[in-house]
Amino acid sequence: LSMLMTLIITGVGTLIHIFSTGYMKEDPGYARYFAYLNLFVFFMLILVLGASFPRMFVGWEGVGLCSYLLIGFWFEDRNNANAGKKAFIVNRIGDFGFLVAMMLIFSHLGTLDFVGVFEAAPTAFAYGGAVVTAITLFLFLGATGKSAQLPLYVWLPDAMAGPTPVSALIHAATMVTAGVYMIARLSFLYVWSPAAMATVAVVGALTAIFAALMAYAQNDIKKVLAYSTVSQLGFMFIGVGVGAWWAAIYHLVTHAFFKACLFLGAGSVMHGMRDQGDIRLFGGL
Repeated sequence: LSMLMTLIITGVGTLIHIFSTGYMKEDPGYARYFAYLNLFVFFMLILVLGASFPRMFVGWEGVGLCSYLLIGFWFEDRNNANAGKKAFIVNRIGDFGFLVAMMLIFSHLGTLDFVGVFEAAPTAFAYGGAVVTAITLFLFLGATGKSAQLPLYVWLPDAMAGPTPVSALIHAATMVTAGVYMIARLSFLYVWSPAAMATVAVVGALTAIFAALMAYAQNDIKKVLAYSTVSQLGFMFIGVGVGAWWAAIYHLVTHAFFKACLFLGAGSVMHGMRDQGDIRLFGGL
């Protein structure tokens, strides 16, 4: 699973870096942009390659920081700066859940290593017990913030304020799928709590429906794709919630490619329309 995520991050990331060299050519913040983009890929790789909760959390926080820097990249515009702050603050709510879950795991198992937790969980937790349900639900709160599920989806549509290749990398291919990856990685904990699994599936289903309906009402080309992303993430959470781990991860892989292509295509169209994003002005394009 980690290897698959690594290939997605580096593969899609490389293509988006190449696209960015042309897209950001005229921008005065060219060097700063690539510094942030590389830092983001670095933290994302730490997130998927870490062998313990604290290491995963370092990557988890790092991608949150980089998303703040990249969403608010054109910070001279007040709206862009506010969008970056909104993403940062909403993600902190989710990270609080992740931290509480880590503390609960450590207090009950005495280890935060994935292998140690995997070996100790069957003897320490009762099937459907209160402790394992609390841990998995707090972890899901972390995933809800990172992967923009109800009710913490509000940051992702505003995150379109950043450059379009950023939208393609962070909000389609990598960071927003970290929550799905985390639940799949910790599936050995989730199968001990049917209540948590049901919660994940129901929240995913509601998000998939609501976000798809919200996409209908958007006029900005990137916001349509943003709500579509929230909806697709909902489908992935339905997959992990009902125990079809492979289906969720398969959709994660396909989504990383098709949504990145859609965002880059939207960026290309916006460049052709002099950076105008309102689809009502595109005529029969």
